[in-house]
Amino acid sequence: MDNELYRELIIGHYKAPQNWGVLEGSTHTRHEENPVCGDELNVQMRIQNGRIEDVAVSGQGCAISVAAASMLTEEVKERSISEVRELTEDDVFDLLEVPITYTRRKCALLCYTALWNIIEHDEDTND
Repeated sequence: MDNELYRELIIGHYKAPQNWGVLEGSTHTRHEENPVCGDELNVQMRIQNGRIEDVAVSGQGCAISVAAASMLTEEVKERSISEVRELTEDDVFDLLEVPITYTRRKCALLCYTALWNIIEHDEDTND
């Protein structure tokens, strides 16, 4: 992928992120931050009957963390918890379609970490 397409994909999601804001009626919330660069994301989900009915993200972050959150929330919305558990860090990197340097990995994985912590640590997410 050339730099122009990278800019279009990442900057497009950064400027107009999907599922950005506060989710009314959320059943699960998680806050994650990256102290190295100052990114902070709040992930809210509404989980019913073992499915993620809706998801929203709010906070502040760099282009990589916001774009990754935008793309990942689109990927998990309306999926079962079992399906979401199968997602890996590499799947997040694949969504971004660009190589992620070691120093930017935590940025790219901030939303993934929040989602993972919700589904793995909240007992009522089991399906």
